[in-house]
Amino acid sequence: MADVEHRPSNFIRQIIDQDLASGKHKTVQTRFPPEPNGFLHIGHAKSICLNFGIAKDYQGLCNLRFDDTNPEKENIDFVESIQRDVSWLGFQWQDPIHYSSDYFEQLYGFAVELIEQGLAYVCYLNAEQMREYRGSLTKPGKNSPTRDTSPAENLALFEKMRAGGFKEGECSLRAKIDMSSPFMCMRDPVIYRVKFAHHHQTGDKWCIYPMYDFTHCISDALEGVTHSLCTLEFQDNRRLYDWILDHISVDCHPQQIEFSRLNLEYTVMSKRKLQTLVEKQVVSGWDDPRMPTIAGLRRRGYTPEAIREFSKRIGVTKQDNVIEMSALEACIREDLDSRAPRAMAVLEPLKVTISNYPADQLEWLDAPNHPKDESMGQRQLPFGPVVYIDKADFREEANKKYKRLVTGGNVRLRNAYVIQADEVIKDASGEIVELICSYLPETLGENPADGRKVRGVIHWVEASQAIPAEFRVYDRLFSVANPAAEDDFLQCIHADSLVIKHGFAEPSLKEAKAESAYQFEREGYYCADNRDTSAERLVFNRTVGLRDSWNEGQ
Repeated sequence: MADVEHRPSNFIRQIIDQDLASGKHKTVQTRFPPEPNGFLHIGHAKSICLNFGIAKDYQGLCNLRFDDTNPEKENIDFVESIQRDVSWLGFQWQDPIHYSSDYFEQLYGFAVELIEQGLAYVCYLNAEQMREYRGSLTKPGKNSPTRDTSPAENLALFEKMRAGGFKEGECSLRAKIDMSSPFMCMRDPVIYRVKFAHHHQTGDKWCIYPMYDFTHCISDALEGVTHSLCTLEFQDNRRLYDWILDHISVDCHPQQIEFSRLNLEYTVMSKRKLQTLVEKQVVSGWDDPRMPTIAGLRRRGYTPEAIREFSKRIGVTKQDNVIEMSALEACIREDLDSRAPRAMAVLEPLKVTISNYPADQLEWLDAPNHPKDESMGQRQLPFGPVVYIDKADFREEANKKYKRLVTGGNVRLRNAYVIQADEVIKDASGEIVELICSYLPETLGENPADGRKVRGVIHWVEASQAIPAEFRVYDRLFSVANPAAEDDFLQCIHADSLVIKHGFAEPSLKEAKAESAYQFEREGYYCADNRDTSAERLVFNRTVGLRDSWNEGQ
C-alpha cells in the first residue's frame, strides 16, 4: 500500500485503494503512453507525475510505451526527446521500453479474431463517404455497403491489405459494432488502414497500421496494466476500449480512468499548434524557452522539482479548468529562491566613473552567495574606478518615491560603497552615456558618517573584470490568456515575448555551466542557456521575474 501520510489523495487513488482492499488487484501497474509525434509539454508532465508517482507510491510498476501507430508523423528524434524528458523529471520506467509496434503481429492476430467472429469487415468507403455514412449526434449512421460481407471474404481481403494489394485510402478494416449508437466512436470505427510509410521501429515490414483506439487497449492488456489513466477527451472512447477487450482472447482487462487535462493560460497545448509554431519559425524550435514543452521549460531554467510541485498543487480531478500561469511561475520562484546563488549582471549598462577612487586601484570585496544560506559560501567582487549600473537606475530628476540614483543623490552599490552622482555626460543626441560620481570610502558595510540619506541599493558590475554576456529576456508567448480560443492563434503572439540585451556579468559567472541557475539581483532568475552557452560566449535566459509583474499591469 502507499504511504497514506505523505501521498496526495484524489479520486484515482481512492479507486486503487478500493481495488487493492477488495483483492481485485494485488499490485498496481500503470503506463505512460506518448505518441512520438512531437516533444512532450507541461500537460504531459502532469500525466508523467501521475502515472509514475502512483506506481512508486504503491510499489508497483510503470511502463514507458510509445504508441507508434502513425509513422508519417513520428520519428526517432521525438522518441529520444521523450526519454530525456521523463528521465530529467526524475522518473524511471520499467525496463525495457515498450512500443506498440512490438505488438503489430499480435494486433493483426486480434483483428483476425474479430473478423472470424463477424465483428470486423473491410470497407471501401473513402474518408468523405465515411463521414457521410457516420451520421450525426441527432441522426443515426448508415451501414457500409460491405458491412455484411462474409468472414471468409473479409479474411482474404485483410490478407490482401497486408500484402500491399490495395492503395492508400482504397479500403480500411472497421469494427462491426452499432451504426445507431449515441456514441460516435462506436459507429463501426476504423481499426486498420493502408499506409505505405517507413516506420522508425519496424522499417518497411508493414503497409497496414492499426488505429490508436484499437492498439492502445490491447497494448495495455498485453502489458498487464491494471489502471489505464487518460484525459477526459477519451471518456466516450472507454466504451470502445472495453468492447475491443471484451471480444478478443486476452486475459487482462485494464480499467480506463479519465482525469482532466492541464490547460494553462497564455499558451497552447495542442501538439498540432505547437508544431505550427515550430514550422512557421515563430519560435526557434521545440525547445524554445517560450514553448510549454518540457525541453523548453528546462532550457528556460525550470527545475524538475518545480514542475513536480506544480503537478502536485494543481491536483487530479474530473473538472476541466484553466490554471493561471502565475501558479507555475510561483513554483519555480519558490524553488529557485532557496537554491539559486545570487549574482550581479547589468543588462543595459551605463558607465559610471568614480572620480575620487584611485585610477590604478582594484580591490576585492566579499559578498554572500546567498543571503539566507551561509553554507553556500561567499564570492569576491572586484571594485574599481569604473563600474556599470543599469540605465534604469539613474534619473537626472525624480520624486521621493524613486529609490535609486539621481543627480546630487546617493545610493549604495550592493555589497560595496555609497556613491553620489555629481555630473551627467551626454552624447550629441542628448542621451546619457556616462555618470561622474564620487564614493564615500568609509561606507563599506557602514552608513555614511555624516548622516546623509541614502535613497536605496542598486546592483552594479566593475568594468575591467566584467564579462560580456547576452541576456534573453523571455516573457509569455501569447498576449491573451486563451490563444486557442482565437480565430487565428498566430495573431496573438506577444511582440515582446523575447527581448535580447547585451550587457555585463560579474566575473564569478565566467565559468557558468549550462542550466546553472542564478538570481541576478533586482533583475530576476536566470539560467545559462543549455544550447548556446560556451567558454567563449555567455548566454543567460530569464526564467522568471522576481515577482509577478504581468498581473500587476505589465
